[in-house]
Amino acid sequence: MSVFNRSRSYIIRAIFLSVFLLILGQLVNLQILSSKYHKLARDNAIFEKIVYPERGIIYDRKGRPILNNTIMYDLMVTPAEVKHIDTMAFCRLMEIDTATFRQKIVEAIIKNTRVRPSIFMSLLTPELQARFEENSWKFPGFALQERPVRTYPYNVGAHFLGYVGEVSPKDIELSGGFYRMGDYRGKSGLEYTYEKVLMGQRGVQYMIKDNRNRLVGSYENGAFDTIAIAGRGLKTFIDVDLQILAEKLIDNKMGAVVAIDPKTGGILAMASGPLFDPNDLTGTEKNKNYSRLLLDVKGPLLNRAIKGQYPPGSTFKPLGALVALDQGIITPSFGFPCGGRYYNCGTGKPACTHAGGGHAANLRRAIANSCNSYFVDIYRKTIDNPRIGNTKKGFEVWEDYMHNFGLGVRLGIDLPSEDKANIPTVADYDKEYKGSWSSCTNLTLGIGQDKMTATPLQLANSMCIIANKGYYYTPHFVDSIENETPEDSVFMNKYRQRHDVLTHISDSAYNAVINGMHDVVLHGTARVANIPGIEVCAKTGTAQNSRYVAGKRWTLKDNSMFVCFAPKDDPKICVAVVVENAGYGATWAGPIARILMEQYLLDSLTPKSKADLERISKANILPPYIPRLQYYTDSVRAVEWLKAYGDSSRIKQFIKGSQKKDTSASTSSQPKQLKAANNKEKQQEQQEKLPLPVRKENWVAIVSNPRPYVFKVTNTIHN
Repeated sequence: MSVFNRSRSYIIRAIFLSVFLLILGQLVNLQILSSKYHKLARDNAIFEKIVYPERGIIYDRKGRPILNNTIMYDLMVTPAEVKHIDTMAFCRLMEIDTATFRQKIVEAIIKNTRVRPSIFMSLLTPELQARFEENSWKFPGFALQERPVRTYPYNVGAHFLGYVGEVSPKDIELSGGFYRMGDYRGKSGLEYTYEKVLMGQRGVQYMIKDNRNRLVGSYENGAFDTIAIAGRGLKTFIDVDLQILAEKLIDNKMGAVVAIDPKTGGILAMASGPLFDPNDLTGTEKNKNYSRLLLDVKGPLLNRAIKGQYPPGSTFKPLGALVALDQGIITPSFGFPCGGRYYNCGTGKPACTHAGGGHAANLRRAIANSCNSYFVDIYRKTIDNPRIGNTKKGFEVWEDYMHNFGLGVRLGIDLPSEDKANIPTVADYDKEYKGSWSSCTNLTLGIGQDKMTATPLQLANSMCIIANKGYYYTPHFVDSIENETPEDSVFMNKYRQRHDVLTHISDSAYNAVINGMHDVVLHGTARVANIPGIEVCAKTGTAQNSRYVAGKRWTLKDNSMFVCFAPKDDPKICVAVVVENAGYGATWAGPIARILMEQYLLDSLTPKSKADLERISKANILPPYIPRLQYYTDSVRAVEWLKAYGDSSRIKQFIKGSQKKDTSASTSSQPKQLKAANNKEKQQEQQEKLPLPVRKENWVAIVSNPRPYVFKVTNTIHN
């Protein structure tokens, strides 16, 4: 062989050797060093099934579960594994159309990539679950995922128990990757606040798949499985019998009820009206139901107990009296010669419901008769106190007292989104009156009006302070955590600390106010709250108000307000009740409070309370403007939908002349009756009662100002 040929032979051999070594090295890498393809191969044969733990159960004070669990199933999809399936057959099986199928696949890819499982359909009905199980082998990439689902055995507590939902990308980001797509977490209420206690720990079960994608057994006999650990339970102060009663009484009304044990700060009952069934936010229809509730202008999702802001009215008067007594402005014997109006600011306002007769001859009688003139006068004396300096400094001291009473601040209840309501500041009045104002400017703060607002929770807590003579515990629901550990102190410690905010006020001052509140029940404005054999202390309150809805002014009944505690010498329950647009405090709110106190203290109801329970629970006191407001709001939403998406389908029913009429309008305002009205003036008056039609030329105006439909004007008359 020539030298030239030998050289070329070496080169060829070297090439073959290099290729062989390269292949050998890659085989070693793939089979020994790298786990990538091993994982892919395993994924084809093994299904990693997440085992979600049962969430912790929530119990009432007697150990009865008010929030429990049941089992349902999610249909999960891994888009990368969805290959060569009969899409039409799948859609028929699951009762969806092909457009929905494609949309859900795209959403799954966007949310969690092609190779990770995502929820395709959540919480299947038992029928759909059984149907899919029989045919699952036909549809690779789809699998059922067991899911513990919340149930509410007593159908109460929707506003404070809360609900759970699938985590969002934002939830996952904020958790640092702890949550995964498909996990559920608490979205509101106690479910949200105590998420780390209730959630438990997820487990994993590895299952073998056959060539038809069926699960045929455990992988390696479960050697690699991890067990799901159930969440821990919560024992609350809630008395479920009292809660059922509170919700029955507040049903078909707008308002709230709060009952607190003053010795612990434990919330015994909390109800907000209008109500909704907590089971509506679980199960297969939860998204549909949530949208319906969200669009309801009555605001059933709003917890008015912690977010409703109301002028406290005359329920504030005992607090104002304590401030004046503590500062030495008055003594319990201080009287005011009220002739029916307050003239010391020159206007003759506010007016009183009494005139003369010594109805404000001393503090006790002034509280019992709820004399407006008496309490605006002691308010003026308090902020004009010469020992403090000037009116603005006096106002700042008064403001500090209000914060100590828990007004104008967040109390720190174990629920998210608590509102602090409003106690005005010097800066507020300086801005409005350019620095020139006096105690006559905001005179009605002395009777719980002007810029002052409070939540029902704050009003109930202020009664705890009076009942305890100066201290309170932060209102809260949870008494203890199952198998409580030192780490749980982050949840519980702040609710076990006593706040001695106003214990420096003398017992004689507290006794003067407490005796006056007891007189309110014996022979004052709250006789309706009298319970035989129990000394009740209470205060009524009302406030006139009106609303403008879509350009029409509605004069409404007063808000009915009531605060109380009992028994007088050993208080065990404090109650605050607000019923919007219901009339005087003693007409509706007072009987509600009495019924709750009787149930809690006596474990039974007197014949009088049984009759009131029947009357109040059947009464519908929803404001009359609701149909008009709902119609107008829906029309605005329809215009916004048109503007955003170019879809006019939603607005057709609101266009003047449309065949589709507003079903929410009352029968007294239908076109048939308008035609029957011969008097032009009467016809115009009737027309004002109709919901406003939407004209095409007004679309732009509505869109540019989408929320002109409601604001509130409050005037004051108190009892």
